[in-house]
Amino acid sequence: MIPSHPKPALRPLLALALAAAVLTLGACDRSQTPAADTTPATTSDAKPAPAADAKPADAEPADAKPADAKPVDAATDMPELRIATIDGKTYDLAERRGRWVVVNFWATWCAPCIKEMPELSALDTMRDHIEVVGLAYEEIELADMQAFLKKHPVSYPIAILDVADPPKAFDTPRGLPMTYLIGPDGKVAEKFLGPVDAKKIEAAIAKASAQVAVPRA
Repeated sequence: MIPSHPKPALRPLLALALAAAVLTLGACDRSQTPAADTTPATTSDAKPAPAADAKPADAEPADAKPADAKPVDAATDMPELRIATIDGKTYDLAERRGRWVVVNFWATWCAPCIKEMPELSALDTMRDHIEVVGLAYEEIELADMQAFLKKHPVSYPIAILDVADPPKAFDTPRGLPMTYLIGPDGKVAEKFLGPVDAKKIEAAIAKASAQVAVPRA
């Protein structure tokens, strides 16, 4: 969640509270975590990322801890998502019924997000019943995102969110990465705040599938 600009006297207290929450959950916040080599390579069709997004060279990244599974809220029980992706196509979550969908909120400045991208990409490629979509929760130009993905390619579609108006069917991220697992029925099976890997996602799928398979009394 993009922090507001509180009065100077309140900034130290709010900063300490946010830092404690982020470190506890193992997620990264832009004020805490530097980018991991996010400067795009110079190409003829892409421009370098704005200097304002650069991180101090001596800053230390937050420790990446396993994602914490969160209770599913009623408001996000069956979320809707229809959004334009950076390749000019439209991604519609409703069209993915019958498959497991991993909805991953991330950012180019978030080191844990970048670290989990290759595994999410492999999961998307190697599992026919699972697909991934990446939602970039940051202010970034299309050319900068395209240049970034040339250095960090993934197999799944990427969309850039409007941070002032993110998808209302999902909680506004309190930290990144934030990941939702959507079941074949379109309902949220699990959500995670913090880094997640293929093992955790497949374990969540197995758990959810087992619950569905158990006959009700």
